[in-house]
Amino acid sequence: MSELMYLLAAFFLPLFPFSMAFNRLFDRVHNAELRALLLLAWPQFGLVLLNLTGDPIPTWIVPWALATAALYAFRALALREVGLWIGFLATSAWAMLWLAAAPSVASDSAELYALAFSIPFVLLALLAAWLERRMGAAYTDLFGGLAQNLPRFSGVLVVVVLAAVATPVFPSFFSLLFMVMKAIPTMPGAAAAIVGVWLLWSWAGARLVQGLVVGPSGPDDVADFGGAATWSMAIALTVISVGGVYLIGELP
Repeated sequence: MSELMYLLAAFFLPLFPFSMAFNRLFDRVHNAELRALLLLAWPQFGLVLLNLTGDPIPTWIVPWALATAALYAFRALALREVGLWIGFLATSAWAMLWLAAAPSVASDSAELYALAFSIPFVLLALLAAWLERRMGAAYTDLFGGLAQNLPRFSGVLVVVVLAAVATPVFPSFFSLLFMVMKAIPTMPGAAAAIVGVWLLWSWAGARLVQGLVVGPSGPDDVADFGGAATWSMAIALTVISVGGVYLIGELP
């Protein structure tokens, strides 16, 4: 029974090749609200399945999860379509949740870690949908230079990307830091792998921002983010930052 649960969980806490199911589905869903729901709910189903087993996960799953996380983080470096980038980075992040269930790293806050990873991707999916509505597509290097003509949108985008790639003081930063610190005594190789994947996320985030925000002036016939939308995003980012401060209490 446990083996079946682990197999099902491999779809929701993605392990390659089961991870292709989420990315295929996410690519086919174009409604921003449905994408947001997928990003929030998908890993939670996986954690529910793990909890139903009642057993600690086998240690051989840890390298599989880390390899999946590294694969999708590396593939995100070459992606130009923002929607695919979101799906691949989310897959990489959710694979890390297997470590939150590993015996030597186990945390009672795995569900919070899943939210910490997912919420920035939800905000980024909403920004990508806005960009698609205004410009017809959300590709890096297609327009570029958005900071020149869409400063409010660009500012929000940069901060959301920083949250998605787990920079301080966002919750995903403290979630990964907890995993690294707990893994060092018993799984130093896994701790080093987490840091390596983390660096790939940062690199992928920098390339995304460079392809959208940096460069010569972009299209000048598109209205920038309104005040209400900017404040809504600012409030959402402030709330998740406060959540990051809460997770400091989880650190060993």
